[in-house]
Amino acid sequence: MAVAGLLVACGDSGRADSASATAPTTVATSIGSLTLPPETTMTDPTQGGSMSASEGTDGTVGQTEGATGDPPTTTNGSMSSPTTNGGPKFDLGVTPDGGMGCGGDMDIDESFIWIPATSDGLVSKINTRTMVEEARYLTGPSGGTESVSRTAVSGDGRFVVVNARGTGRSTAVAANIADCIDFNGDGQITTSTSVADIKPWGTDECVVWTLVHANWSGQYIEGPRGITWTIGDYDKATCTYKNQKVWLGFGALQAGSANMVRLDGATGVMEQSLEAVAWNGSGYAPYGGALDPLGNAWFTGLRGELARVNANENPITLTRIPQPSNIQSYGMTVDRNGNPWLAGCSGPVSTYDVATNQWISVAGTNACHRGMAIDHDDHAWVASNSPCGLVEIDVPTRTLVAQHTLAQCSTPIGVSVDVDGFVWLVDQAGWAWKIDPLNVPAMQNIPVAGDHYVYSDMTGGQLKSVTPPPG
Repeated sequence: MAVAGLLVACGDSGRADSASATAPTTVATSIGSLTLPPETTMTDPTQGGSMSASEGTDGTVGQTEGATGDPPTTTNGSMSSPTTNGGPKFDLGVTPDGGMGCGGDMDIDESFIWIPATSDGLVSKINTRTMVEEARYLTGPSGGTESVSRTAVSGDGRFVVVNARGTGRSTAVAANIADCIDFNGDGQITTSTSVADIKPWGTDECVVWTLVHANWSGQYIEGPRGITWTIGDYDKATCTYKNQKVWLGFGALQAGSANMVRLDGATGVMEQSLEAVAWNGSGYAPYGGALDPLGNAWFTGLRGELARVNANENPITLTRIPQPSNIQSYGMTVDRNGNPWLAGCSGPVSTYDVATNQWISVAGTNACHRGMAIDHDDHAWVASNSPCGLVEIDVPTRTLVAQHTLAQCSTPIGVSVDVDGFVWLVDQAGWAWKIDPLNVPAMQNIPVAGDHYVYSDMTGGQLKSVTPPPG
């Protein structure tokens, strides 16, 4: 669904619009903390009961190792995985030799893009290499009323969290059987195995947790939107990341305020809550979210302010930065130097230079831009609606490279970069493009059913771009 009162593009001025930033303010915020329960089951807060998986052989995958027949319990926020061949079994395609570990290396050899079907309350799991849609998952009990929008993928590609604007819900799905949970203890994982195999809500055991945010205002425009994972702690012994967290934003019960909360990525348990009083975001919840190299979460207001969660401070603080009025922020990302980038609609593509506290806009980019992402070669790719196409920008020089036309173009929305460096552009009208940055005209199309309204990191590529490889 397009934002009410969406401005139309006002044309390319051909000049760079830049302005000194008003001095950012840093304020300490009150922090809430919840203790992780000793036993976690997937509970639907709107129903108040545990969600068990269905019996049967259709769409189930047996667990020959690691299944205990009891729902898993957690004491430290991490989830256990089955083992294979004497070593840890995980979803990265790197099987340790003889149980001796993998030498601290972690080469991800699989990649998925998760595209929400806003019109249906679904999320599609698409293999970026084969371009096959492997599964679809319901993200809540209310179908299209969920109004799913932003998705965020963990840096190791193992999990996705989907935010639902309409119901105030966030839901996590595991990409691989090793991370799914045998909720009913039947020794099998019941999960979607194809496009047509959509399990009823509460029965897909790869949907690992779901919650409705307690302090949500209840208003659609303040439903959860901006979201990012943290990278977590790398465990060389198992070549996996642990202690992964999720930061996301939604409208608070206090009128005009926004919440930025941190959840445990494995369980959905809320660990931290920050409140931004008098949030400047055109009445909407924090619109976009991304991580910087220091582990700070950045959020943008729709045509409003920029905020940084200073996650390494104790207590955690929130820095709020006003935007020049011409920027008209919409989609966003953060580059490897920690500088946020904002796609304006209608306005230029701009960046906030953290070192100098300066706003810098890219000349020649005034349009209605939507989502954006930065590839492995430091080029930013921005969806454009007016004109319809894809904008390419050189990040280090902050200059326009090209305005690319698309073989089929309706309403380009979300942009992400996969593990192999391919750019993915999702069109709201029901398809996605896989694009080689070095050969844009050779783009490949994949139909994806539904209406897609998404602006976030659908592949985990943004996290990988701002975090050094483990070693």
